Amino acid sequence: MSRSCELTGKAVQSGNNVSHANNRTRRRFLPNLCNVTLISDALGQRYRLRISANALRTVEHRGGLDAFLAKAKDGELSMRARLLKRQIAKKIEEKAAA
Repeated sequence: MSRSCELTGKAVQSGNNVSHANNRTRRRFLPNLCNVTLISDALGQRYRLRISANALRTVEHRGGLDAFLAKAKDGELSMRARLLKRQIAKKIEEKAAA
């Protein structure tokens, strides 16, 4: 399992530890990943996702998983999230047509 957010694509970054003597050693900045269960209103199901704490705040701010995925770019999403986005869009179209 990679250390990246399934919704925002936020992943590990690298940089330097810089000491008082200005010695530089390489280090990794890990994203704050949380295992959460989010509910899709359109599909009426729960989905377990590994997302960053920042993404969780953004999902809540935008009004839920469905609204977040509707606005999200496909390039940032994981394969599971892209599939979920397509399923939600299809279900919303079916409800609008009916």
